[in-house]
Amino acid sequence: MTAKYIAGVDEAGRGPLAGPVVAAAVILPDGHDIKGLDDSKKLTAKKRAVLEAKILEKTIYYISLCDESEIDSINILQATMLAMTRAADGLSQKPDHILVDGNRLPKWDHDAEAVIGGDAIHPCISAASILAKEHRDRMMIAAAEQYPEYGWERNKGYGTAEHMAALREYGPTPLHRKSFAPVAQFSLL
Repeated sequence: MTAKYIAGVDEAGRGPLAGPVVAAAVILPDGHDIKGLDDSKKLTAKKRAVLEAKILEKTIYYISLCDESEIDSINILQATMLAMTRAADGLSQKPDHILVDGNRLPKWDHDAEAVIGGDAIHPCISAASILAKEHRDRMMIAAAEQYPEYGWERNKGYGTAEHMAALREYGPTPLHRKSFAPVAQFSLL
């Protein structure tokens, strides 16, 4: 039996010092015509935005996240797995098979396989990669309005020199991951 509904799952935001980790699950329609899908990190912001609109229009998808408090409570790896589980479980169509970008799978009941570099190989994972990144980027741009000192509209919460300088001067915000060492050191001051 061939799997009819194959979902791709990927995440964005494992490495930043602030903001959530976001995961997306995407089932592409049979014979999809979304050209240009690739690993979101290889695409320009303009190309990702165009592809995101097509993905949202033509696919079955679900986007989920784990926020900073969940990350601090269960660690980033477990939070990533939980966000991916929420994304897969949130799909309106139960997938027959799931392809997950990376080298490990969440502990779930889905028929699934991990694919290293899958976001550059499987279009359904590429689509999930794009949705997760675009969603998270928008969240960090919005958060930058509340906390403009950290430059999140540019660095998306990653530990750039600008972000680290702001952490030294202003300390962590409620959106910072307190369990991450660079943030924890400033939490103690």
